[in-house]
Formats: sequence, C-alpha cells, structure tokens
Amino acid sequence: MKIAIDVMGGDNAPEAPIAGVMAALEVFPHIEFILVGNEKKITPNLPKSERISIIHTEEIIEPDDEPVKAVRRKKNASMVLAATAVKEGKADACISAGNTGALMAAGLFKVGRLSGIDRPALAPTLPTMDGKGFLLLDAGANMDAKPMHLLHYAIMGSIYAERVRKIPSPRVGLLNVGTEEGKGNELTKQAFHLLKKAPMNFIGNIESRDLLEGIADVVVADGFSGNLVLKTAEGTASSLLSLLKSELTSSFWAKVAAAMLKPRLAGIKKKADYSEYGGAALFGLQAPIIKAHGSSNANAILNAIRQTNEIVEKDVLRQIKEIIKDLNFAEME
Repeated sequence: MKIAIDVMGGDNAPEAPIAGVMAALEVFPHIEFILVGNEKKITPNLPKSERISIIHTEEIIEPDDEPVKAVRRKKNASMVLAATAVKEGKADACISAGNTGALMAAGLFKVGRLSGIDRPALAPTLPTMDGKGFLLLDAGANMDAKPMHLLHYAIMGSIYAERVRKIPSPRVGLLNVGTEEGKGNELTKQAFHLLKKAPMNFIGNIESRDLLEGIADVVVADGFSGNLVLKTAEGTASSLLSLLKSELTSSFWAKVAAAMLKPRLAGIKKKADYSEYGGAALFGLQAPIIKAHGSSNANAILNAIRQTNEIVEKDVLRQIKEIIKDLNFAEME
C-alpha cells in the first residue's frame, strides 16, 4: 500500500506530518509513503528508509487561499500533487491537514466523484461519552444540500460504520431541531422520508444535545449545520479540559487530588481528544482522500494513517460503489 502525504499542509507542518509518518513506519510495515513538499525542509527531519520517497515542490496552498482558484492556479502545490499521485495510480490514498476546501477541490478535479454520488461529504468521527464516537456527514464540504444528498451521505456513512468500524446495523440519525416526524425545514422533512425508505437502520430525527451521549452511530446533516456541530463539539471539549486543568492546579490540595486522579483524567482526555479519531474522510470520491485536522500533531497524523489503512484494506469505496449501483434512488423519492 502506498499513501501520499501532503507534508506542507496544516499548522504544524512539516514537523508533525513527518513525525506521524516516522511513527507509522513502525506500526504499519506494509505501507510505503510518498511525502510531498519542500525536500530541503523534509530531509533534515527524516531518517533514511526504503519505504519513503519524496516529491519535491516549494509551492503550497495557504489556509486563506480561495479553494478552487488555488487548485487551478497552483498546479504544483503539495496538496495538488498528492491528489495527482492518487489519480495516476502512484498512491492508493492521500492525506492532508491543509485547506479543507482546496482538498475537496483537488479531490474532485484530480480523483473524481463516485458514479451515483452527486456531492462528496466530509466525514469526521466525533467523540461520545462512551468512547465509541459517531460519524458525522457532512461536516462542511457542501454548505447547501438537497434531500438526495443527505440520502447519499447516510448510505455511505452506514457502509463505513459497518465495514470499517465494525458496528452491526449502525444507527443512522438525521440531525434536526426535534425528534418528531415532520419537524424541521423543508430539507430535513423531505430527507426524512427518503431515509425511511433506504436500506439502512434509520432511527429518525435526533437533536444535537444527544449527540455526545451516543444516540447514533452515523449522524446526517447539511454541511452548514454539520460544521457548526463539529466546531461546537471541538470548542466545548477544549474549554472543558482547560477549565478542569485550571481548577485542578488552583491550590496545593487541588494538585494533590489531581495527582491521585491522573489515570482517570488521562482517560477523559483521550476520549475528548480529536487526534485519537484520525482524520475526516471525503466520502464520495473515487479514491480515499483524508483531511487531517488543521492543528494535527504527530499522533493525529498517525491515526489518520491508521484510518486510511483501514479504508484501503477493507476496500470500502468499492463496496459503496457496488451498493450505490444497485439502489434505485428514483423509487425512494
């Protein structure tokens, strides 16, 4: 297996992607890595390995670049070349912690959509209180959506949850402002009826307040609402951990208590840490494209590689393609 890594993408590039790859060399002896970026910045931090090759480029896509224009104009940007490696069959998948919109554009222009899927979805796994997490589609790839798009998201998410996360009959919920049928706007009302007819374990409407309790294994939303959920969950987890740390270091006795609770606190941190859940797959493309968190550290990159390995090994995209091909979407409308 070969995975292309955009080494120049993200807040902690190139150190974090390189450190993540170095850790992955030990964990995944069957994977070869193609590092895409400035060779002068890569090689000082990299040990020699027959399983690592470099595609040199000094061009990068900045976080504030307009995605589509950047991909079209910066043809030699590290992110674009990583996606190109997948298109040309040099890599089975690619990972980037860079500009999300640009990665989506690079995936669409270079790799292409799966037949039958109108719009790809960004699908991160978010933490829950029980530590199992839930898959969210769409977390911001498309700000607007049609009911059929939400149906596509639900089917892809259900297949991934069952085949990769090994959840039998995963529970699929539609994010809404209430649980009753008929709640919400026109998009969610129409999507509800489509999801009811689809071949999946649809549990109906769910509210955002229940997400962290693990009410569903797959949560479906338009990209605008999904991104709000993603950012709120990340911000809440970060704020609570900061508050907890502040309280437990506020006095001598608090520090004593913190020392006694250290193993428990480490467990809480792990459950809430985004880096433990890998990246966000762009479902609906012809090959695996994984978006790592912009502030990814080495552990987050390692887990993004772990996630990519599972998607490729279990041939998830082929399974999605086959199931989509056999579905009659017209009958569901």
